[in-house]
Amino acid sequence: MEQQEAGQEDRHQVESQDQTKITEGPWIIIKGFFMGSADVVPGVSGGTMALILGVYARLINAIKSVNSRAVKYAATLRIRELFTEVHWLFLAFLGMGMALAVVFFTRVVPLHELMYTHPERVYGLFFGLITGSVFLLAYSLNAWRWKPILAMIGGTAFGLRVVTLVPTDTPETAFFVFASGALAITAMVLPGISGSFILLILQKYDYILGNISLLGTSDTLSAMMVLIPFGLGMITGIVLFTRLLSWMLKNYYVATLSVLIGFMIGSLYVIWPFQDREFAESVRTEQVAINDELVERIEAGYQPYDPLERKELGEIKNPDAPESEQEIEVKTISMKLIGSEPFWPSWDQASHDERLSDGTNSIFTGLIFMMGGFLLVGFLGYISNWKIV
Repeated sequence: MEQQEAGQEDRHQVESQDQTKITEGPWIIIKGFFMGSADVVPGVSGGTMALILGVYARLINAIKSVNSRAVKYAATLRIRELFTEVHWLFLAFLGMGMALAVVFFTRVVPLHELMYTHPERVYGLFFGLITGSVFLLAYSLNAWRWKPILAMIGGTAFGLRVVTLVPTDTPETAFFVFASGALAITAMVLPGISGSFILLILQKYDYILGNISLLGTSDTLSAMMVLIPFGLGMITGIVLFTRLLSWMLKNYYVATLSVLIGFMIGSLYVIWPFQDREFAESVRTEQVAINDELVERIEAGYQPYDPLERKELGEIKNPDAPESEQEIEVKTISMKLIGSEPFWPSWDQASHDERLSDGTNSIFTGLIFMMGGFLLVGFLGYISNWKIV
């Protein structure tokens, strides 16, 4: 038992310096690619993929390495000490893979569109990935004792509660916006909980996006008064929470991983590919010059890439002004997911079930992609010996 505990301590010991080697680069980029692909799909956390791929603790430690000493070294241009302190090579490889995934799955393969047109395939794949990971992680931890099981149950209950919450009315004070940023970035690090979903629950998803869209307009200053507290909240949340997680992984490894596995189990409620999803319409507005290229494109029939989003022209803000000074309202109307209820599809009624994107074929492909995701995790675990580092 003592040897086992010592081995676990060695596996997740926090290193003061980045141990990443150049030869690891391709493998870390691939893992970053998988993490980035998860971030493209709302409801799926990049932290889930990090845990699945065995880089969760390294990710936490890398974020933690951006500390006060690193800021001091950067401010005094002590570049050598800065690169020694920050796990820059690991973050660079991982970030490269994530960026490639975002570009690939938004430009080459429209994953963001497929999750609306063929949700059974996309969510089926992620359901299989998460389910397979739960089994492999639990097996690697030898977590079939009562304490880890209780921790998993607690994590599952908490994760299930979070993903089934409905949006509520919340204030727009600077403090609440700050807290929203901290909670959102914390959720992004946690497996099974999506940061965008937390913002949706807090009724700040469209509020933040709307203010981002105001940057560069006459309302830039008012937008900054919202985005600055939000950004400070994100920085505070990531700084404090990663240190807490790092300490927990170092001192309570099995219990912490068991809770995180529970979060992943709870998230399966909304990742199950056969869902009766409820959407609500939300509107963001911006003022642009009446002769702006965007106005011409909308008049010519342009619509956004997202199939659940459309743009419309509103009223001219100052119709009495010269045409060169006139501004017009551009509305971005989006359908946002506010509720999701899983169901078990019927083969006999599938062709008439409006909840399925393609009738009986949706059931078949959903199950195929689910099995594919499950087997893919097994393959990844086999070739990497399932080392949680």
